[in-house]
Amino acid sequence: MQRQQPLGGAEFAPETTYLNSASSGLLPRRSAAALRAAVEESTSYGTMGRDYFAAAHASRAAFARLVDVPAERVALGSSVAVLCALIAASLPPGSEVLAPEGDFSSLVNPLGTHPGLTLRTVPLEALADAVRPGTALVAFSAVQSLDGRIADLAAVREAARTHGARTLLDATQAAGWLPLRAAEFDYLVSGAFKWLLCPRGTTFLAFGGEPDGATDGPDWPPALHAGWVAGEDLGDSNYGLIKPATTARRYDEPHAHFSYVAAEHSLALIEELGVPAIHAHNTALAAYYRRGLAERGLTPRPAPGSAIVSTPGLTGAEARLAEAGVRISVRGGLLRAAFHLYNSTDDADLLLSLLAQEAPSR
Repeated sequence: MQRQQPLGGAEFAPETTYLNSASSGLLPRRSAAALRAAVEESTSYGTMGRDYFAAAHASRAAFARLVDVPAERVALGSSVAVLCALIAASLPPGSEVLAPEGDFSSLVNPLGTHPGLTLRTVPLEALADAVRPGTALVAFSAVQSLDGRIADLAAVREAARTHGARTLLDATQAAGWLPLRAAEFDYLVSGAFKWLLCPRGTTFLAFGGEPDGATDGPDWPPALHAGWVAGEDLGDSNYGLIKPATTARRYDEPHAHFSYVAAEHSLALIEELGVPAIHAHNTALAAYYRRGLAERGLTPRPAPGSAIVSTPGLTGAEARLAEAGVRISVRGGLLRAAFHLYNSTDDADLLLSLLAQEAPSR
């Protein structure tokens, strides 16, 4: 394959060989500069800054463009778990929720622990076939955090539609490198601190539906945690009962201002580079690394097509890799490498050379 250089130019100059975007992404320089400026501003204007909503609204609009829905269909949050709990609370008592075995806890736990709901899990590969008439919601990650497996989005979506079930797609391990259309699902939730390169505390909930931009969908859940930022008139929503916004802003949490200040600039970079270009870059690097592992007699997973490559038998390498300046993670007995826009073939070669010196774990 042709040698690949990082995307993003001078936005990144890490002091490490960073292959851990599946845990958290690197902050671009422009985002770090905006964050430093906002902190400095807070010494004179308070921790909500001079304009509490500008960066949040810009981030909402940018995320909406990335997943191809109107901004009026996107809500701002602080964590995937909170937003999934909102969806769980909207389901009728006795509802069955279907999810893949071993999917990420922030998605599954709010659904599985909600009183009155029954959580049924099956292997990811069997998810579409497991949807049945009594299934109310299919909740699943587009990309599995543990090992990078990509769900068959089309098959699950069609199976859910056939049986009248709604879909909740967790895009936390996908948004930013895997092309997605939120309109194809009832709900799409995404933590933005991984592949979208935002600080922690930046999370989005997008509502699928009609492409004409219609808001206030009939199946939207009650705004159970609506505070003052969820009011239709922000200037008149500080006290007493409020009139919720007619858009998805009714689900907004009072956002972490600093997180969204940086998020505005991180999402702008993703837009400038383009998700298709990032997807091609990431998956080519992952394929290059996967071939190198196979040449060394190792069996990485999943199959080609993911930006995440997880390998059994190498968990003992993590500490030595860290000593060599390589940031990587171990999950479920797998050494998990995640390739993103700031990585290059040099990074993959360095990792492969270090792993060649490693005895397989038993």
